[in-house]
Amino acid sequence: MIKRLILGVLLSISMVVSAQIDTLSVGTDSIEQSLPWPQKMQVRLDSLMNDPMLDYTQLGLMVWDLTDDCPLFSYNQRQLLRPASTMKLLTAITALDCLGGNYQFRTSLYYTGEIVGRTLKGDLYCVGGMDPAFDGDDMWRFARALKDLQIDTICGCIIADVTMKDTLKWGEGWCWDDDNPTLSPLLVNRKDDFVNRLIVELMEADIAFEDVSLSRGKLPSDAKLVSERKRSIDQILQRMMKDSDNLYAESVFYQTAARNRLPGRAQDAARAERALLERAGVNSSAYRIADGSGLSLYNYLSAELETKILRYAFRHQSVYSHLLYSLPIAGEDGTLKKRMRGTSAEGNVQAKTGTLTGVISLAGYCSASNGHRLCFAIMNQGIQKGSDARAFQDKVCMILCD
Repeated sequence: MIKRLILGVLLSISMVVSAQIDTLSVGTDSIEQSLPWPQKMQVRLDSLMNDPMLDYTQLGLMVWDLTDDCPLFSYNQRQLLRPASTMKLLTAITALDCLGGNYQFRTSLYYTGEIVGRTLKGDLYCVGGMDPAFDGDDMWRFARALKDLQIDTICGCIIADVTMKDTLKWGEGWCWDDDNPTLSPLLVNRKDDFVNRLIVELMEADIAFEDVSLSRGKLPSDAKLVSERKRSIDQILQRMMKDSDNLYAESVFYQTAARNRLPGRAQDAARAERALLERAGVNSSAYRIADGSGLSLYNYLSAELETKILRYAFRHQSVYSHLLYSLPIAGEDGTLKKRMRGTSAEGNVQAKTGTLTGVISLAGYCSASNGHRLCFAIMNQGIQKGSDARAFQDKVCMILCD
């Protein structure tokens, strides 16, 4: 009897405590829902800062309300971290700002001398513009253009003009065991084998050679154009950003480098990017810029920097329209195709991903439920399981979009 009485008392106490907890929980949810939109977002984002992952890893996070033009949330936003492929945002924004949205990548074929009968008594010049998309079809069109000039024999030199950039084939701080692209102004199917491929294509087009030699040199002013292959910066940015193609990013980087002087060097592109940072209100001396793709271990940016350049792009429509068009869309395409599906972020978040060993990052744009346009940067470092960081970033995006 006494045992039953004690059990009854304990059960009553438990029910009272449980009811109080439920009331508190409902009250907390009610309070959060009653908060103005900015504070509600801040409370929800702040709750993510209790994630156990942050006990042993680093995080830099910043969210900016572009509509009200003010910061919405930040956490270690000035901490220097490796950006991985979100470095491509700085590369793309600088190129669009400096070169313009109508810029074109060019690879050209010229000749000097005279066409006597059906023989070119002169030299062919292959002028590289570091077009990463130049392929076998482009090469075929070069051969076709020579045939259209009624040339069936070449007696002279084939000269590669690679003065567009310096002779370095790798970027500073790249790991030797990574799948690194080759940085050459003359590429065909991503390989530094342009002149040999041209010779093969010409032979297949029944163009013969007499005493032909190969060399490197600079295009003379009196050379005549045979053919030129062009691609818009939008075409290059599409693959660079949506697929996170490192060769394409380095090509864009060196277009900026070669804007004012030849050969273009990585430090020239970095100088242009530092100038853009200053225009965006960032102290460029606090950061390290080594390459255009984010492969380098020497790059050090911050979430604040990435947020401010996204804000700069948003405020310059000539940059923003091209940039936004190139970014992966959550749940739909590119490197975000499989992420955030079935959530409020699907089809809303447009952002650049970044992945290196121990580094997972995400930066871009989205629209909040109140219609405000936001930009954000999330940089996770010291990560062993990339899926943990991606899940965390997806939660941030879902909060921003809810």
